[in-house]
Amino acid sequence: MWRVIRYIIYSVLGIFLGGMIFEAASIPRTGELQTNNPASTSLIEARNREFRSRGVAPKRFQIWVPLDRISPSLQRAVIAGEDNNFATHHGFDYQAIQRAWDQAQKEAEKEAQREGENDSWLPNLPDFKRGASTISQQLAKNLYLSSERSFMRKGQEAIITYFMERNLSKKRILELYLNVIEWGDGIYGAEAASQYYFHKPAANLNAREAAFLSAMIPNPRTVFNPQVNPKRVARRQRVITYHAWRAYAGLELSAAVTEPRAVASGSETQLERRTRSLPPAVL
Repeated sequence: MWRVIRYIIYSVLGIFLGGMIFEAASIPRTGELQTNNPASTSLIEARNREFRSRGVAPKRFQIWVPLDRISPSLQRAVIAGEDNNFATHHGFDYQAIQRAWDQAQKEAEKEAQREGENDSWLPNLPDFKRGASTISQQLAKNLYLSSERSFMRKGQEAIITYFMERNLSKKRILELYLNVIEWGDGIYGAEAASQYYFHKPAANLNAREAAFLSAMIPNPRTVFNPQVNPKRVARRQRVITYHAWRAYAGLELSAAVTEPRAVASGSETQLERRTRSLPPAVL
């Protein structure tokens, strides 16, 4: 009897370990993304299949650009709207961001009521921000996984995200993300979106335009499609603009208050070091 139970336990463990080994062997080599741009993504291929199923030729408008050719306003707006902890190493005051976001949510809800809309499009922060998925998690799903909701898929996403964070710099992750995410039917990446919606390069986007594009990200084809739901997009745009600006202004204020300006010639304050590469937000 005990021998049978032991065999059953060994069999279950063997199946489990075999599955783990198979999963580990099938994990994409995210280290290759350090220098190579993906030729396509799981999301793009899924959209192409949708086009073909409708008897329509697939559309793909995508122009790859390096991060330094994407407006810092768009980078800040996307981080503010999708993953405010992504750029922690840039020194943002995230308690101030949270307070600013909460206040902006209340203002957006009041505005919706004044406009006669009682929909619950603006839920609590974790739901509003893509179910609390980080930019890295979204990128892992976009590049390699299906939209299926399952424990297995979430496990794969977690593993890929871990190796992505380990192998790639934050700058590279953001660059990949901004070049592959969807911004409408057949529109992928910041440059294509900027050209399509504003007829200008992504490098020239101002804060208002950046917040508009960031507002669309959760669902650019339906819920936050500016042609279908312009008021929703406009309200989320204002929330993100306020959020991103307060985050940047909060950095300047907190650093100025907690660290007196250096007197010695040639010295540099923490504020100056942190903000040296960040242009002022344009409102």
